[in-house]
Amino acid sequence: MCSEPEVPPRGAGSRPGGGGAGGAGPAGRGLGGFHSAGAAGGGRAGASRDEKAASRVCGEKRVPRPPQDDGALPLLPPLLLCSACRAHARTPPAQANFVLIMADDFGIGDPGCYGNTTLRTPNIDRLAREGVKLTQHLAASPLCTPSRAAFLTGRYPVRSGMASHNRVGVFLFTASSGGLPPSEITFARLLQERGYATGLVGKWHLGLSCRHRSDFCHHPLRHGFSFFHGFPLTNLRDCRPGAGTVFGAAVRAAVFAPLQALCACVLTLRCCAACAWPASPTRPSRRWAAAGGVAAAFLGFLRYFRPANCFLMSGYDVAQQPAAYDGLARGLAEQAVGFIHRHAHTPFMLLLSFMHVHTAHFAGPEFARRSLHGAYGDAAEEMDWSVGQVLDALDRLGLANDTLVYFTSDHGAHVEEVSAKGEMHGGSNGVYKGGKATNWEGGIRVPGLLRYPRRLAPGLEIAEPTSNMDLFPTVAALAGAELPADRIIDGRDLMPLLQRQTPRSAHEFLFHYCNAYLNAVRWSPRNETAVWKAFYFTPKFDPPGANGCFSTHVCFCFGDHVTHHDPPLLFDLSRDPGERRPLTPASEPRYHAVLAAMQEAAAAHARTLDPDVPDQLSLGNLMWKPWLQLCCDSAPSALACHCAGDR
Repeated sequence: MCSEPEVPPRGAGSRPGGGGAGGAGPAGRGLGGFHSAGAAGGGRAGASRDEKAASRVCGEKRVPRPPQDDGALPLLPPLLLCSACRAHARTPPAQANFVLIMADDFGIGDPGCYGNTTLRTPNIDRLAREGVKLTQHLAASPLCTPSRAAFLTGRYPVRSGMASHNRVGVFLFTASSGGLPPSEITFARLLQERGYATGLVGKWHLGLSCRHRSDFCHHPLRHGFSFFHGFPLTNLRDCRPGAGTVFGAAVRAAVFAPLQALCACVLTLRCCAACAWPASPTRPSRRWAAAGGVAAAFLGFLRYFRPANCFLMSGYDVAQQPAAYDGLARGLAEQAVGFIHRHAHTPFMLLLSFMHVHTAHFAGPEFARRSLHGAYGDAAEEMDWSVGQVLDALDRLGLANDTLVYFTSDHGAHVEEVSAKGEMHGGSNGVYKGGKATNWEGGIRVPGLLRYPRRLAPGLEIAEPTSNMDLFPTVAALAGAELPADRIIDGRDLMPLLQRQTPRSAHEFLFHYCNAYLNAVRWSPRNETAVWKAFYFTPKFDPPGANGCFSTHVCFCFGDHVTHHDPPLLFDLSRDPGERRPLTPASEPRYHAVLAAMQEAAAAHARTLDPDVPDQLSLGNLMWKPWLQLCCDSAPSALACHCAGDR
């Protein structure tokens, strides 16, 4: 008879509190090579035979629409014990397993292993102690959507159209038509073709559908994942009653109001065209009625933003709408642990994409009001507990030695995040300048921890520049998958560096984009320890002297929001990791030669880009489209979607 193993209590080994949040140490040497195309591969396949068989273990039922592997809520008690029983006789697999963990808005100055003495992160710190710590690990973008696209595909987001040419750099609505293009190949798809069980628990934020709400062209299950349970969009203040709104006055003026006006205009014109109402003065009442009706529908959408955008999905189905925050972290942790248990007998890849620590902050009763950093600290410590649940599951099943565990954040902490009550709700970027939405180091330098006991020595620290794009070729190589030959892969296999087969990163140049605009170039010459970084423009912090753009909630990449630099603003990060002292010809003898080399690299990089790639974050793709709105009541036009319990 099968029974469910008990979920252990909060992880032990918490760090004691201390005085002030410390920052990560200064950058080390290097950056590495200019990139070219990878080797062969491509395509995708459906769920493997083992994946389908696994979904039937101990009576587990399948979600009606394949290929979702069925670990839908609630976790079935028989399933977990049966998997646990098999684990005692399990032979270690020839292929690596993967548990890839991505936090949301978590700063490099937040975990204890990067210098913080006041946040308790014992499980994240355990990964650093038992694995490799990267101290110059970089997000490919300082914003959620493009960074996650780059992570999954190993490519700069500008190559896939996932970098915006306008002021809005992320998806704001679930019923937008943009998203990760079906033509893009994720590491999940490569692994699925190799027979891996592939699961995503948590945040997606890369689109859902293209033309109608059931085509799911951007859905995780169409991008190589056989299991998905989580949020199709993201966590926002607006998603939790009483947490306020992210669309404050300045953001509404800069972002939301133009989208609102465009949506109302386009929907009105579409309605009139569909009804074949001529622009005749004899029928003004109908035209005005149409315009008024569409405007009313859009205003109704604004009123029902929470149920329309803040819902939980299991596979292709809406499971809870709007999503409830009580027990959310524990529920997602149980889903992650359940996936590991169900697939303990076959190679698997789990992407655990946390809702923490993006606002609105939430934490269960075991963590609420327990940290020294208010709601942010409570959420961070609950996230660390969730990491511990996953590590404990790997230990119990005897899988730890054969599993690569990776922990990171999608970008730096959101330093401008302040609650309506004045409480700081953003994290720490340590000694680094700026934060989310900027390419100052605080916006892109993120935690990078990798543990793989069978292949990696514990306690190693590497200061070489690496990117979250590097996980794509690293995972592919460890799984024995070939890289696609029909596209440029910008990431590089990390294993030679992690195993110390080479002392230097494979990246010599890295390119930092603010939306679709080249913002900065990083260069680490092979024969020296300098790390040069040149900015073509920088955001205008507000108020003057602040460390962010507090008047607009995030920094923008255009117009009066930036200062352009000609010649570029140049720093040597090996001597000035905080980017406080720009170099001049007087202070740096090689100033002109360094800038010339970086300009040449930027020009060569630009020649590899496709100027005609469709813009997935265009205003037309970003706008809310009622015909794409998912609703568990099958009545999206009413905008009253509601299903209180998980399905």
